[in-house]
Amino acid sequence: MNMTEFEKIILTEIPNLHKIDVYEQHGGYSALRKVLGMTPDAVIDEVKKSNLRGRGGACFPAGLKWSFMPKVSSKPKYLCANGDESEPGTFKDRQIFEYNPHVFIEGALIEAYAIGAQMVYVYIRGEYKKWIDLLQVAIDDAYQKGYIGQNILGSGFTTHIQVYRGAGAYICGEESSLMNSVEGGRGYPRVKPPFPAQSGMWGCPTTINNIETISNVPAIINRGWEWYSKIGAPKHPGPLLYGISGHVNKPGVFELPTGVLLTDLIYNYCGGVKNGKNIKAVIPGGSSTMWLRGEELEGVRMDADSLKAVGTSIGTAGVIVMDEDTDVIKVLTRIAHFYHHESCGQCTPCREGTGWMEKILRRFLAGEGTLQDIDLLLDVANNIEGNTICALGDAAAWPVQSVIKKFRGEFEKRAKKSPSVTRYVKPPHLVEVTAV
Repeated sequence: MNMTEFEKIILTEIPNLHKIDVYEQHGGYSALRKVLGMTPDAVIDEVKKSNLRGRGGACFPAGLKWSFMPKVSSKPKYLCANGDESEPGTFKDRQIFEYNPHVFIEGALIEAYAIGAQMVYVYIRGEYKKWIDLLQVAIDDAYQKGYIGQNILGSGFTTHIQVYRGAGAYICGEESSLMNSVEGGRGYPRVKPPFPAQSGMWGCPTTINNIETISNVPAIINRGWEWYSKIGAPKHPGPLLYGISGHVNKPGVFELPTGVLLTDLIYNYCGGVKNGKNIKAVIPGGSSTMWLRGEELEGVRMDADSLKAVGTSIGTAGVIVMDEDTDVIKVLTRIAHFYHHESCGQCTPCREGTGWMEKILRRFLAGEGTLQDIDLLLDVANNIEGNTICALGDAAAWPVQSVIKKFRGEFEKRAKKSPSVTRYVKPPHLVEVTAV
């Protein structure tokens, strides 16, 4: 796509778009009016064909997720919008709450209509008080205009929206922990199956989507799935909110098509690296994603499939840029501390392993790490990955695995002199077993 043809649909540059009157003057809530004359299946089909994929990290097809909700249920159905946004390096959803909250509200109402949800919970981390207050004002305005509540716009459809303030736990960004938190319980991930569409909040069918994902929906309805599917990368289409931080001259959130070059993001939109330095490493999708070395960036595109091909992932598109002077072990230790602190403690590999990884990394910072500690660190990470109920364990393991793979020399330079071969000591037998 020619970038001059790209049209922002979420963070547009219309002044005062957060006000409902301004939003309506620019076509706001026309998509909601349109879907109220459609069947729910037709709405889901439109989103399916658009190939909108989740913006919260997993990239799961949104329309397909909506279709998992049972069409008939004796229990109430719920939509939960995930605005927890606790991943370090991620700060895009709060831009929506501040500059265009009604595009999210309209998208949530459309999704609620499509899946038959009588209630929409918006889960936002407690630290986002400013943005919670801004969103609440927008919700109140939408209630007054008749877009939310009983018999919306005379259609017979009824749904409500309630903001739920989290207590600042990273784990509550995981969908099943989030549901437990909304229910008033501890933020523990649930074992799946059953999946939320079968048994979610209070045992009722529930769909969870990210704030940005939902905010894409009004444009899909108004402009059609064919228009949307041609934006950006064909297998991961649409606009994407890239949050760029670190050693760049102009950090911020940029709405651009999927599939832009990572180097374009850094050099053309963020003004390059501070003081003209070289790039040592980039984390492309929030702190949980695999790192890339500076010399690996050329030609890398920012979409799910392109980043998978180079051994990492799009995550939340929270790009962290580190210059040539960065102490990668120090950065990794800070990330490891975060995941150790945020582990809910339910699964032993995560509860114990995240602490072990932080301890070993701190040994390197203190000049006490050994060559054997490098492989021990990798072994601990490998034993966390894939062995926990939720993805927090993987999120903690992946940065460690990738930094050892990409920057092993940094560990070796900091390691104390230690024996190159560890002498194996056979464990003592407490009971002698004699074959019969």
